[in-house]
Amino acid sequence: MNGRASGLRDRFRRSNRSAYGLVLPYVIFFLAFVAYPLTFSLLLVFHRWNIVTPMEWIGLKNFTRLLEDPLFYASLLNTLVFLLLHIPLQVVVALGFALLLNSRIPGRGFFRAVYFMPVVVSGVVVTILWQQLYSFDNGLLNGMLRAVGIGPVPWLVDPRIAMPAIALMATWKNVGIYIVLFLAGLQTIPRELYDAASVDGATPARQFLHITLPMLNPTMVVIVVLSTIGGFSLFIEPYVLTGGGPMQSTLSGMLYIYNQGFYFNHMGYAATLGFVYAMIILLIVLLQRRLIGREQTA
Repeated sequence: MNGRASGLRDRFRRSNRSAYGLVLPYVIFFLAFVAYPLTFSLLLVFHRWNIVTPMEWIGLKNFTRLLEDPLFYASLLNTLVFLLLHIPLQVVVALGFALLLNSRIPGRGFFRAVYFMPVVVSGVVVTILWQQLYSFDNGLLNGMLRAVGIGPVPWLVDPRIAMPAIALMATWKNVGIYIVLFLAGLQTIPRELYDAASVDGATPARQFLHITLPMLNPTMVVIVVLSTIGGFSLFIEPYVLTGGGPMQSTLSGMLYIYNQGFYFNHMGYAATLGFVYAMIILLIVLLQRRLIGREQTA
């Protein structure tokens, strides 16, 4: 019995060592790329640092500067405007294509792959492509407008149009992944519900309102949350297309953080901006979950 118990203990120790070996790469990754950067950024919040000279402790002065910074409020407002344009457009377009691709149409597999393709293409490549489409003189969009007798539109140089133009481009870039999510949600809805509704005389519109939308509510929550987080991460599009202009109308929060950190070398203030934006994102996501969940239980 003692020999058997000793053998079991040795086997248990060997299995533990194997488990630790399998977990170790992730622990190293977490410490190096999550825990250390997060801790260092929190430390930067209370310091002034330009990368070259040593850090200088300044307490809460970065927060005081943020509260008095008009560009912070401009970047926050621009990001919220982008979200108000982007999220409804993203949901409507993704749901419409998902409903179409969920029906029996020829070439469904081909179209599903085509709509997902922009997601896997580099964001810089997509942005440069749309920069050519938005070109005032030689862009395809203005060329089409001229062909029907409409004057060219200053897509990227008019402060009133630049952010909606970026929202349209971002929707085209990201809609594929949300189509996939909606398709997954649609395929979990029992067919019997639609059959019973048809027997009771419900029209397709009523079936959509009273069956499809309520059953897609969990998927809708995920998509709205992901779109919100992605919207607050808006960077490549304004950086490449407009540089934050015209007149700061497309200066997003992430672009402003980048400018402060890597253009002006205000690393402490950039970390403070990042911390405040993280809190804003958390607050908005919690509010969205509460509101959508309340509608689901109503």
